[in-house]
Amino acid sequence: SQVLPMEDINLHFTGDLHAITTANNALAALIDNHLQQGNELNIDQRRIVWKRAVDLNDRALRKVIIGLGGPLQGVPREDGFDITVASEIMAVLCLAADLKNLKLRLSRMVVAYNYDKNPVTVGDLGVEGALTLLLKDAVKPNLVQTIEHTPALIHGGPFANIAHGCNSVIATTTAAKLADYVITEAGFGADLGAEKFLHIKSRSAGIKPEAVVIVATIRALKMHGGVVKSELANENIPSLTLGFANLKKHIETIQSFGLPVVVAVNKFITDTKQEVDTLLEWCQRENVPVALTEVWEKGGAGGIELANTLLAVMDKEENQFRPLYDLSDSIEKKVRTIVQKVYGGNEVEFSSKAKKQLIDFEKFGWSNLAVCMAKSQYSLSDDPSKLGRPSDFSVTVREFKPSIGAGFIVALTGDVMTMPGLPKKPAALNMDVDENGNAIGLF
Repeated sequence: SQVLPMEDINLHFTGDLHAITTANNALAALIDNHLQQGNELNIDQRRIVWKRAVDLNDRALRKVIIGLGGPLQGVPREDGFDITVASEIMAVLCLAADLKNLKLRLSRMVVAYNYDKNPVTVGDLGVEGALTLLLKDAVKPNLVQTIEHTPALIHGGPFANIAHGCNSVIATTTAAKLADYVITEAGFGADLGAEKFLHIKSRSAGIKPEAVVIVATIRALKMHGGVVKSELANENIPSLTLGFANLKKHIETIQSFGLPVVVAVNKFITDTKQEVDTLLEWCQRENVPVALTEVWEKGGAGGIELANTLLAVMDKEENQFRPLYDLSDSIEKKVRTIVQKVYGGNEVEFSSKAKKQLIDFEKFGWSNLAVCMAKSQYSLSDDPSKLGRPSDFSVTVREFKPSIGAGFIVALTGDVMTMPGLPKKPAALNMDVDENGNAIGLF
C-alpha cells in the first residue's frame, strides 16, 4: 500500500525538515554571534564542531570559510555543512519522548570546546528554549492514510548510513497506543537500520520488539552475487544463489539479538518464477519463515501472506530480545562488538585522532552512551566494493562525533560523508511540473 500524495510527502510535506534545518542554522548563527559579542564562554573557534545544514546534496559546502570581510562581518573561521538528516537535531527530534525531553536533549548537545579543551553545550549558551520553540510543531507526528485508508504515521528521517535510521519515538509510541500491532521501518539492512533500532531506539523508547521482517529482493541478491546493475533484469540463478550468503548473515544477525525473523520476498516484475522459487526453497531449507510479498502490484492483498506468517511466528517462537552490548561497555568494545557480531569482521582499527577522542570522551563521562556507526550501506564492511558476505576484514574508525543530546557517539568509517554529493546525472534532470502544478519525474 502507498501513502499519497507521494510528491508532497517526498518534497516539503508538513515542513518538519525545514524546521530542523532552521533550528540547526539558528544555533550556528548564535554560536558565531557569541564569538562576535565577546566570547564569554571562551570558545576556541578552531574547535567548533557544530556545522550548518541544508537539505540538499551539495559537496561544495562540505568545507567553507565564514566571517570574511572585516570586523563587522563576524569572526573568520573554518566551517562546513551537513545534510539536514545528518544534523543531531534530527536525531534528537526522533529520540525525544515529549516536548520537555526534547528541550533537555537539545540543551545537552555539544557545539564546541573551549580553550581548556572542555565541551561547550547548547545549555551553556542558554538557547535551548529558542531551539525548542522552533521545533514545537515539528515534534508532533504526522498522521496520513494509505490508498487503502489505513493509518500511517510519517515522522522524522535520519539516514541509516550516517545517522540512526529510525523514525521518531513519539510516532512509534503513539501508534502503539492506537493499534494492536505496529510496524516500523529502520533504514537499510540488519547491519545498519536494524542494529541501530535495536541498540539505540529500542533502549531510548523502552521498546521490546516482537519480531523482525527482513525485506529481500531478487535484484539485490543478484547484485551481491556479482551481477552489474544493467543486467539485474535478466534471470541469473547462479548469481542469485551466491547472493544468499548476504541474506544469511542478516538473518543470523537478527537471531543473535534473540528475535524471531521472517523474510519478505519483495517481488519485482522482472523476477522470474524460477528465481522466486529458488529463493523460497532456500529459505525453507534454512528453516527460516518466508512469505512472497506482492504489495507493489496488489496492494494490501499482496501482503496478507506476510502478515499471517508474521503473526504465526510471533505466536510460535519465543522472544528473547537482548542487545549485543551493554551501555557500561567501553566505546571501543561497543564498536568492536558491532563490527564482529553484526558485520562479521575480524578487527577494528582506530585512527590516531579516534584514539585521542576515546581518551577525551572517557574523561567527559560519555563512555556509557550507545554507538551509532556511520558506514556504507552497500557492504557489510566499510568498503562498498566488498559485496556478498565478506570475511577476514577490518573496519577503520577515522573519527568520532559526539551526539550527546541524541544519546550516542557517532563512529565515522570508510568514506561515508555527512554531506553527500550529486551523481553525474542528478534525478533533477527528470523532474518538472506541468501547467496545472502537478509534479513530473519524482519517481
